[in-house]
Parts: sequence; C-alpha cells; structure tokens
Amino acid sequence: MASVPDMVKKQPIRMAVIFPGQGSQVVGMTSELADIYPEIRETFTEASDALGEDLWAICQDEEKLNQTQYTQPALLTASMAIWRILQQKITTAPCYLAGHSLGEYSALCAAEVISLADAVTLVHKRGQLMQEAVVGVDTAMAAVLGLEDHRVENLCEQATEHVDDAIVGAANFNSPGQVVISGNAAGVNAVIDKVQNTGKKSIPLKVSVPSHCALMAPASDALAEILAGIKFDQATIPVIQNRHARVETSAAGIKQALTEQLSQPVLWSQTMQELADKQINVLIECGSGNVLSNLAKRQAQPITSYPTDKPARLDKLMEVLS
Repeated sequence: MASVPDMVKKQPIRMAVIFPGQGSQVVGMTSELADIYPEIRETFTEASDALGEDLWAICQDEEKLNQTQYTQPALLTASMAIWRILQQKITTAPCYLAGHSLGEYSALCAAEVISLADAVTLVHKRGQLMQEAVVGVDTAMAAVLGLEDHRVENLCEQATEHVDDAIVGAANFNSPGQVVISGNAAGVNAVIDKVQNTGKKSIPLKVSVPSHCALMAPASDALAEILAGIKFDQATIPVIQNRHARVETSAAGIKQALTEQLSQPVLWSQTMQELADKQINVLIECGSGNVLSNLAKRQAQPITSYPTDKPARLDKLMEVLS
C-alpha cells in the first residue's frame, strides 16, 4: 500500500474513470493486455464487425491509425476493451465518468447510454465529417504554455480581428497554463507570434483536423442530424460532459452537448475541478497512454490518476484499490 497517496489512505476511495481522446493513440495499443485478457480481442472483434473494418489491424498500421476516421473508433474500442476488464476487477462502481473530446463518447458507451456498435460507427462518421469540413483549408493547432486561460482567449480574439482571414480560438482548456488553440494556419500562426512576444512557449501539434473551433461548424450541424437518429438510454453512471463541465441527464441534453462540443472548446480543467469539488480522490485513466493522468497532476486541485493501458499499470491500480 506504499503507493497509495496519503489523501486516499485517510478517507474512503471515491473514484472516477476518465477516457482519453485523439492524440493518445499508439501503434499496438492494448497489445500487452491482449496477451493476458481475452476481453481485449473480443471487444475489438465486436467493434470491427459493427464497423466493417478490422480495427485490430488498423491499430498495427501507423498510417491508417492516424487518419481521423480510423483513429476515433480505434481509440474508443481500446478504451471499451479496458473498461470491460475494469468492470470485472473493480468491486465498487465509479461515482462519475468523463472523457476528453472523443473520450466523451467512450464515457457515454461505458455508461450504457449508447451501444458499442453505435458508438464506433458514430465516431467513425464524426471523424469523416471533421475531415470533410476542412477540405482545401490550411489548418493548424498548437499548445500554448504558461499563459492564463483568459489571456490566450484574448490573443485569439486579437488575431481574429486584426489578421486577414484569421480563424482561431481556444480548443482545449487542458490544465492551468496549458491551452490548445485551433483554427486555420493564418490564425494559429498569428497567435503563436503573439505568444512568443510574451516570452511564453507554444508547441505546434501534428493533427489532421483542427478540432473544437469555428471551422467545425459544418461538421457539427451534420453530426446533429446523425445523433437525432441514434437511441440514447439513461446513463448507469453520471457522465460529466466537455461542453459545460456538468452532467446532462436527458438524451436531448447529451446530444446537444455532443453537437456543440465539436465546434466549442473542451473544458477539461473545469471538468477536473468539478470532480475535485465532488470529493473524487482517485482517477482511473481507461484507454491508451497516460496523457490524462499527466494532466491530472497539473490541475489546481490535483487528483492522483492511474493509467491502465499496460499490465503493470493495471496491477498497480489494483494494489491501490485492494
């Protein structure tokens, strides 16, 4: 029990499960777990049958895995495969679920709002819509480090107002001092220049589409039409959604939040604060990598987070929960 934080030792564990989004994909993700847990390959087979694509093979193909329309269902399937393992291992249900961008769909699937078959086909189409929305547009995203949220928003507003044809806005509020911006190249580059003038740092991101910005408005409209035709059930576990960092309880409210999320920023810092306010003291990152666990360390009220994408990491989590 030496690895358990003092905070967790002194009070009952209140856990939430968080699901990563695009950018967390790696070639061969969940392969080590698949050698031990048959649920991994079984889940990939189920999802592949629903989508009509071999998602396990896609996870071994870097070029295909990094194409948005394949990245999204592959990541969701990886998360759901690990979730099924966690369901067998964890005796107490988490208090809340949340997911970062695409990860929100994984959270809703885990909460049984939407079936795995519907989820993988939905996010596959979501990826296609996002790609189609920016055909012929020179786009970009960048992480801005060391500036307050409002200052990044102000720089985006200045670029939009004063640079010809600039489209740029805050896309992800990931943690205090880390905001991702998104838009066309003219807008993002203008903000990067302004950030440099402040003495702070920005890091261009390698992405195929500029998520969570005004350029996604056509995709958002098309997604709303698709969502209207999909059955959403009552959540078995509350899901805190990105749009307003709160739980939506109605199917209409959930769908509206998903629709708006595509062209509006991900409020991840605010989601983490909401979990802290609800006395969550253990986070479980359910999916590929440990991006969200690293972000959890940087929040205003850090919560210890445990990734689960490798056998050793999963074993460490079970030690904490035992």
